[in-house]
This record gives sequence, C-alpha cells and structure tokens, in this order.
Amino acid sequence: MTFVRVRGVPHHVEVTGSGPVCLLGAGLGLGWFDWDPVVPLLAPHRTVIRFDRPGLGLSGHARVAPTLHDEAERVLRVLDAVRPGARATVVGHSLAGFHAEAYARLYPERTAGLVLIDSSVEERPRVLVPRGARVAATRACGAVLSAAGLPRAIGPALRRLAAPTPWAWLYGGSRVWRAALMEYATYGDTARELAALRGESPLPDGIPVTVLAAYAGGPRRWLDRQRKLAHDLGGDFRVAEPAGHLVMRDRPGDVAAAVLGTRPGEPTAAPPAGPTATP
Repeated sequence: MTFVRVRGVPHHVEVTGSGPVCLLGAGLGLGWFDWDPVVPLLAPHRTVIRFDRPGLGLSGHARVAPTLHDEAERVLRVLDAVRPGARATVVGHSLAGFHAEAYARLYPERTAGLVLIDSSVEERPRVLVPRGARVAATRACGAVLSAAGLPRAIGPALRRLAAPTPWAWLYGGSRVWRAALMEYATYGDTARELAALRGESPLPDGIPVTVLAAYAGGPRRWLDRQRKLAHDLGGDFRVAEPAGHLVMRDRPGDVAAAVLGTRPGEPTAAPPAGPTATP
C-alpha cells in the first residue's frame, strides 16, 4: 500500500505482481478492493496497479467535481508516480470505462491496450440541469445526509448487499458518500465529454481493445449496446456469463483473460522481456 499526491490529494495505490503494466479502474463509488478476485490471476503475468479516485476507498477527500479530462490525467499521474514512463493496458469498469477510453485517446503513446469491463454506454448523452446547479445541489445533499447520520446508519449494509467485503465500513463515512454522489451527478457531463473526445481524438489502430459485457439472462438489449461499443472501437467483444455488473467478482477468470489477451482456461504465456516488463 502506498499513497501518491495528485493535485494535492493523497491517492491510495496498490501495486502487485510483475511484468507488463495494467491499471485497473473501478466503477462509480467502488474501491480498489473490488478487484481482489482478479489480482491473483493477473499478478503472475502483469504488474497490477489499482488506485482509488478522490473520496473513494482510502484516498483523500475530493476537492472538485470530476471531469473526464481530469480523470484521464489522473490515470497518467498515478501511473507515472509508481511506474514512470510505462505503457499500460488500461482497464475500466462501468463509469471508469469512460476514463479508460479517454486515457487511451489522449495518451495513446502510453497505452498498450484498452479493456472495458461492462462499461457505461451512452449513445446520446444529454443533461437537463446546468452543471453548476447540479454540483451545488449534490454538495448540499451530501452535507444534509451526513448531518443526518445516514451514511453510518445504512452505508455499510448497502455495500455488503452489493458484494460482501471487509471494507464495507468505509461506506459508513460521509467522504465516500459525497464522492459517489458527485460522480453520479456529473455522469452526464462525463458522457458528453467522451462523445466530443471521440470526434477529436481517434483511437490509433495499433491499440488492442476488448469489451467484456456482463450477462445474467433476460433481455439482450445491454449486450447489443456493448457489442456496438466494441464494433465502434474496432475491438474484440466478449460476454461474461452468468455475471452481474460486478463482473470482476462474479467472473474474475473472464476479466483476467480479457486483460491477458487469452480465453478463459487458456494457458498464459510468460510476459515478454523488455522495458514494460520491469516492475
């Protein structure tokens, strides 16, 4: 466990394993520990970097509302703090799929691959309330909920319902609630930023892309949207089945295989030698 400062905020970072670098970004309101089932499968072959965005996990309080460009730059700064100059396979789950794709578009020379795990998808992103009003209202809402003691009363229990974890106690504090609420409130802005970025900064042909979608039965509309995302990015489309949205917990082998460029159960070759293989 280590902490690095990005724009004055201490960021909690975990580095495990050796070999080429991969960086894992968790979804809205989630923490580094949500990748725990996947890390042992990747660490023999990759240097695995996990970190918490401001306000989440063990990182310091969020000082400003998030933007897509800031999140892409955050990935770069975290990477440079622990593996300076490394090219990384960037993995984004849910909302962090936006961040990972933006990173690959803005910093292609530092991107070895892009893996989107049940990523957020917005074909026609829009917002109805001005950003300033939403940010102010979200901060006020967070303050009211915290003063009422709601995070402490129900936060850990709600987190355990999503997935059992010994770190559920973190959701009893106002810091995580405020950060998660702000990520939710600015979700539409992030989606719109990415839509604009796609028109400005195309993905280079040499960056391999994999989209792994979760499917637990029922309507296949979500799979269709994920398949289209893979097609639009020129990537490989895979399905983790059966799996809920927390694919890394339900099907960690599928996630590891997507990152390693193999199929579940397929033998994994030793990492190649070279600069990116050095921890």
